[in-house]
Amino acid sequence: MTPLDKSLKREVRIDEAPYVLTIDPTGLKLVPKGKRKGLELRWTDLVSGDAALATALQASLETR
Repeated sequence: MTPLDKSLKREVRIDEAPYVLTIDPTGLKLVPKGKRKGLELRWTDLVSGDAALATALQASLETR
């Protein structure tokens, strides 16, 4: 296996809308193409089962 030691960016289309997925050693980030803010998920949250809680908390902070 190749270790993930730097960021890896890929474009992905979701419902015909372009997004940028960034995977790095701390986690992943999905943002609409051309924007800065999006959803972030840390690997530790995913492994511990706190992913849904972390995503819900982040979404609630963005609506303020």
